[in-house]
Amino acid sequence: MGRSYKQLPELSLPYSRFVLFGMVCALGAAVCFGTATVLQAIAARAAAPVTEDTGASGVDAALLLRALREWRYLAGLVLDGVGFLLQIAALRSIPIYAVGAALAASLAVTAVVAAWLLGVRLSGVEWGAVGVVCAGLAMLGLASGEEGERAGSTALKYAMLGTAVAVLALGAVAGRLPGRGRALALGLGAGFGFGVVEVAVRLIDGLTPSTLLANPATYALLLGGGAAFLLLTSALQRGSVTTATAGLVIGETIGPALVGVVWLGDRTREGLAWLAVLGFAVAVAGALALARFGEAPVEVSESESVVP
Repeated sequence: MGRSYKQLPELSLPYSRFVLFGMVCALGAAVCFGTATVLQAIAARAAAPVTEDTGASGVDAALLLRALREWRYLAGLVLDGVGFLLQIAALRSIPIYAVGAALAASLAVTAVVAAWLLGVRLSGVEWGAVGVVCAGLAMLGLASGEEGERAGSTALKYAMLGTAVAVLALGAVAGRLPGRGRALALGLGAGFGFGVVEVAVRLIDGLTPSTLLANPATYALLLGGGAAFLLLTSALQRGSVTTATAGLVIGETIGPALVGVVWLGDRTREGLAWLAVLGFAVAVAGALALARFGEAPVEVSESESVVP
């Protein structure tokens, strides 16, 4: 059977247009995710203000349930859903390393949206970081080839499922760590979970119910994505936003990119591997410089925080 989606009509587009389609989808996903962050951050704070005596565990499932009662959180979830669909389209079109860097660039979107809706002041360095992210993505767009032709092995599918389970275990352990260590561990765990989702999308080779149910990657995608949302929500509400987001960016970009290159055959355009590596590094570095926008700062009163 193999990669049957290769037979879809849009894949007959000329190479350059097909790669452009994938990059546009990846950037569209970044816009959706970045905007959703602004809405969800305010909703999470409104649902559960931080106090000095919050429990020992950093993972709070009840927090997520309370946040779901906030309309802004629900609006953010809708944007997340649209972003996820665009992410799937991108992952079916261009290498994982390009998609991962584009998703990390959602921090630049969050920074700009926060400056617009919340009146957050960006420093000159942060505006520079937004430009750096854009430059890195431009380099990746020029250097990226099509996604790898190599089908994922059964062992890799089970490895992704095992990683998703490990993310949940990491969350349980991380919740008992102190301070910055807890925020970093929860952020890394969330990044690994989202990274599992990126790889799992490539490992799903059919959309019929029987094929999906028999594929370990399906369960890896669901478990990894759910665990990532839980860990990230807890990390942002209970720890250092900058530290947690830095862990998230590292976890969701480097690992999946290596899996794509080593096991799935992702490549660059001929002779442009150096440009892809440089663009990836520049985009991720710019995202890390904007790590405080992993949760949009709430610097105005709750009643004025979002334009109706």
